Amino acid sequence: MTRLSVVDPVTDLLRSPDGPRDRQLLFGDTVQRSEQQNGWSHIKADKDGYVGWVRSTQLGPQRTATHRIIAPATHAYEQADMKTRDLASLSFGSSVHALSETDGFVETELGFIPKNHTAPIAELNRDPVAVAELFLGTPYLWGGNSRFGIDCSGLVQAGLLACGIACPGDSGDQEKALGITLPEGSEAKRGDLLFWKGHVAWVSGPNMLLHANAHHMAVAYEALDQAITRIETQGDGPVTAHRRL
Repeated sequence: MTRLSVVDPVTDLLRSPDGPRDRQLLFGDTVQRSEQQNGWSHIKADKDGYVGWVRSTQLGPQRTATHRIIAPATHAYEQADMKTRDLASLSFGSSVHALSETDGFVETELGFIPKNHTAPIAELNRDPVAVAELFLGTPYLWGGNSRFGIDCSGLVQAGLLACGIACPGDSGDQEKALGITLPEGSEAKRGDLLFWKGHVAWVSGPNMLLHANAHHMAVAYEALDQAITRIETQGDGPVTAHRRL
């Protein structure tokens, strides 16, 4: 096994070389490479154990991250000046190595990032739903894990990882691993998770869900009772689990 870091802002993790996307990795994510063939690397992501294929050019030597991106998205600039050329766009959850800091910018391997868009890597969020709310309006993307496109399980994972809570990448595994199952009819509280076959949503408040969904093709709020009826009516079945972290 060779330990490496992702060097592209967003990298598709594929089921096979040139195959369909299963999930995505972000800049600075660390991986273990087990195999290489024809310019492709078979890897296992450290953040959730997900395995798949990425282009070998999307990986580089492992670097110790010092900061993570806490804004929904940010830019790395050529100089410590927002009017200079932007060199890269990064999503919430990306991690970088600081070379130096000023009052307004953190110098990284990609360029200068606004300091208020970063936090020390050990500084965790406390409310996973508040993290998920940063993604409001993000386009729905099957297998997506970034501010540029995300799906239901990616939204749950983004919130939990930012709070230091381990989280699988797929909703089916999340349903098995996260929290405790509540009895049918239990009151839904902020921070609970509702699961359907192939779907998961945050409870964000009284009778309100926050989820990345194909109906809105975005991360959106939806009335809980309305969502339950809509999802079952469209043929995707009833709620399969109500879990509390």
